[in-house]
Amino acid sequence: MTTIEPRPHTSRDEEHRLLQLSPFEIKNKLIDLADDNVTAGAEQMLNAGRGNPNWIATVPRQAFAMLLNFGIEESKRDWSEWDTVGGMPAKPGIAGRFATFLDEQGDNAGAELLHDGVAYGVDRLGFDADAWVHELTDAVIGDNYPVPDRMLTHVEKVVHEYVIKEMCAGQEPEGGNYDLFATEGGTAAMCYIFDSAVINRLLIPGDKIAIMTPIFTPYLEIPHLERYDFEVVELRASKVGENGFHTWQYPDAEIDRLADPSVKALFCVNPSNPPSVMLAPETLERISSIVAEKNPGLTVITDDVYGTFVNGFRSLMSAVPRNTIGVYSFSKYFGATGWRLGVIAVHSDNIFEEKLASLDAGTKELLDRRYGTITLEPEKLRFIDRLVADSRQVALNHTAGLSPPQQTQMALFSLFALLDEDDSYKKICQSIIARRLDALSKGLGVPLPADPLAAHYYVELDLLSWAEHHWGAEFATWMKANFEPVDPIFRLAEKGSVVLLNGGGFDGPDWSVRVSLANLRMEAYEKIGTWLWEIGREYKDEFDKVNGG
Repeated sequence: MTTIEPRPHTSRDEEHRLLQLSPFEIKNKLIDLADDNVTAGAEQMLNAGRGNPNWIATVPRQAFAMLLNFGIEESKRDWSEWDTVGGMPAKPGIAGRFATFLDEQGDNAGAELLHDGVAYGVDRLGFDADAWVHELTDAVIGDNYPVPDRMLTHVEKVVHEYVIKEMCAGQEPEGGNYDLFATEGGTAAMCYIFDSAVINRLLIPGDKIAIMTPIFTPYLEIPHLERYDFEVVELRASKVGENGFHTWQYPDAEIDRLADPSVKALFCVNPSNPPSVMLAPETLERISSIVAEKNPGLTVITDDVYGTFVNGFRSLMSAVPRNTIGVYSFSKYFGATGWRLGVIAVHSDNIFEEKLASLDAGTKELLDRRYGTITLEPEKLRFIDRLVADSRQVALNHTAGLSPPQQTQMALFSLFALLDEDDSYKKICQSIIARRLDALSKGLGVPLPADPLAAHYYVELDLLSWAEHHWGAEFATWMKANFEPVDPIFRLAEKGSVVLLNGGGFDGPDWSVRVSLANLRMEAYEKIGTWLWEIGREYKDEFDKVNGG
């Protein structure tokens, strides 16, 4: 077993001072400490604080590269007067030319995806072949603004099918479909939603909103900004299983707080971050019943980026479709954080249009003036289209929308998953994470409970609970009294060059840590588990010394 040599330790006063910062800011201090340790000749730094996966989906990228080459050929076909200048792809006959191009590529997974993707659009979604291929070809070379600005026509329908498969367990929504808005990742989507909700008086500064915790730290911080200044009610995932481990599920009493009509909105990440556990089916049903019977005006905003890692995942946008604004990002599942691919989904039959229609005359007049430059009937502008306009300060609405090359890659990711009938890619991703979880568990010497609702993209470990389980309540009480909750992560950075995030910064248990299982090789996680165990042993030795043990 690796032995951690004692090193100078960050003072408790300094740790206490840093606790006021976001865990993502504390992480920078930890990285500095870990770097110092690496320089001193210790182990290589292991940064398990990042959520960026260290794998990518290769086939959709191969398809993108091949499609781009075809687009360049089509451009030269249109205008070949100069070697370095092309024109714009022509629609007539383009599907036939594309089929010939793909036949020339031989046995290539990217070509197969493109061939099957065109067929999927034509046979399953009723696309005209030339229109479908032309949209992809024109989009991949990026020679036009996105038209429509909200989302390219064929791409939206393809991504819609993907959203149904992955976010709604394959079940079509009742009463309509989802309208989609392609955005620069999930973070941009959240910014747009908050801004538009306030601009359009769906939420008013000072309103009471509920947040399901633990949750991604920025989502705790945004509601308190002066432009929103919401009154925040935290619903805590405080359930504990028979084995003493957190289940990261919500007691009925917490969910029932949503029945108060003064709670105007519910905000959640599902599966959660950092525990990455999806809401239990009974919780979804309870929320659905509360909305139907007691708080029909509740606005639900859900970030479902980790849903693709759980079999049979079902989002709140499926459970309460009329009330929900759904956000999904392609970043984690496909290893595409750098692509900045996100989508906002709003059901075509939603409460937001009703809320807009019920605004007082003065507010309607203000909003009519706001949107009057982009439509002659601003009062009829739907909420999803207001989101698009607001994302570009309305005046730049004509240049709004995610770039067409980005939308092309989004469509190829979607097609890759839709055509994977055996979910082989999903199983590979789940296997990668499962092996890392097993290695972490082995290093800790603690069997972590199986949970079919867990994505395991992250693991949140409550070190105080773990310490009490191993060495008793007296020891846990002593540790809590004598050290700051972030002390373990500072020791790990200083002595083992390991970077983890403090779970308390996500409004989880103060002594918990977030371990990302996405961004390091499998063998690193056994080391992390071992070093966590040794840090615990170090505390126990100090306790025994103080108490004459």
